[in-house]
Amino acid sequence: MSEFLIANMAPIIFASMIIFLLVGFPVAFALAANGVVFGLLGIELGLLGPQLFQALPDRIFGVMANETLLAVPFFTFMGLILERSGMAEDLLDTIGQLFGPIRGGLAYAVIFVGALLAATTGVVAASVISMGLISLPIMLRYGYDKRLAAGVIAASGTLAQIIPPSLVLIVMADQLGKSVGDMYAGAFIPGLVLTSLYVTYVILVSIFKPKWVPALPLEARSLRGAALALRVLTTLVPPLTLIFLVLGTIFLGIATPTEGGAMGATGALIMALVRRRMSLPLLKQAMEKTAKLTTFVLFILIGARVFSLTFYGVDGHLWVEHLLTTLPGGQIGFLIVVNLLVFVLAFFLDYFELAFIIIPLLGPVAEKMGIDLIWFGVLLGVNMQTSFLHPPFGFALFFLRSVAPASVKSSDIYWGAIPFVLIQIIMVALIIVFPQMVTVGLDKPSTVDVNSIQIELPETNYDEPAEEPSSPPEPAK
Repeated sequence: MSEFLIANMAPIIFASMIIFLLVGFPVAFALAANGVVFGLLGIELGLLGPQLFQALPDRIFGVMANETLLAVPFFTFMGLILERSGMAEDLLDTIGQLFGPIRGGLAYAVIFVGALLAATTGVVAASVISMGLISLPIMLRYGYDKRLAAGVIAASGTLAQIIPPSLVLIVMADQLGKSVGDMYAGAFIPGLVLTSLYVTYVILVSIFKPKWVPALPLEARSLRGAALALRVLTTLVPPLTLIFLVLGTIFLGIATPTEGGAMGATGALIMALVRRRMSLPLLKQAMEKTAKLTTFVLFILIGARVFSLTFYGVDGHLWVEHLLTTLPGGQIGFLIVVNLLVFVLAFFLDYFELAFIIIPLLGPVAEKMGIDLIWFGVLLGVNMQTSFLHPPFGFALFFLRSVAPASVKSSDIYWGAIPFVLIQIIMVALIIVFPQMVTVGLDKPSTVDVNSIQIELPETNYDEPAEEPSSPPEPAK
């Protein structure tokens, strides 16, 4: 029995971790418990040295000292302040009036506002709940299909996962050891393409199922002409300014993601004050939720570090590497298996859990196979986005269920999400086929011609012997 455990410790640890997660045990504690229990077992079997856990304090302190993760509370706080200050409500009302005269206009408005909220808040829950509260009753009132309305709202809210400043991209960059700015730049175009695919789906529905997406009646359009134009201007300028303040400074290299997040949080506070929506209870609520989410992220990361300490100690990373590099098909075979694995695990795990558990195991293998890690991270980010829409455990579906009226059944929300899950799978395939979508903003041609470089050294004659040092003068008598 001991020989079997020693020979198969890595797959046993991995299988045990999956079982713990599937039975619903809290993720952070499941990871830490696996690491500690199997670490002690490995020491008892002589597979690991007793000094293994002496490295644990340094690993945990490394998590707490990670400056990249400071961006998480900043962007979370920014999103919560904007969501509670009424920006989503103003945007949906204004954009809905703008697109209202055409079929599917409210659906287009939800997708557009979802993308805009993603680029300003970066928080999925805030986007889904805001749009569910505001737009779903209006869409149902004017005859939209329940499934389509629910699916559009849930899917548009998940754009906050892939469009910068996404929290999961911050975690992804940290786990892959890459720059958050590069990860943001790589995800920008795929985020826009995914948004356009959502719009294309609504266009097709409006052509083949026009009754599902009626235009707003004339009496529902309260703003017209110059009044609508002025309203669009005053509503769109503040969030667009905030987007440039956050993302523009990061892309231009003026600010780090942490500094950009701090400026975004400050800008959100200023916007709330200007709108006269800021209050002490709102500020307290936003700070409490920010602290809870940040603590949730850090606890999972600490648990993952404890787990990986033991897993790497028994050469688990080499087991995973051998398992994946021996797959048939080379890079394509690796990518197909990895994406299928992430897609299946997304039924049970959310994106933070996937990022902290799976990415550290897959990243080194991908790098060894010559795969660009920024491209790989964006690809898995789009795939992990489906974790919000997977029936029956998708968090976006739960968020929408919590605010949807009783007339919308859970089955309506689940069926409405399925077309958008398929769209995201198509998006994964497009990124594999057209990697330039990610790398175009990263591939900067060098302006230096290496063939014209000349290295000049000072002339030195090594053939002549060195001069003998002169003898010091004799001291005066």
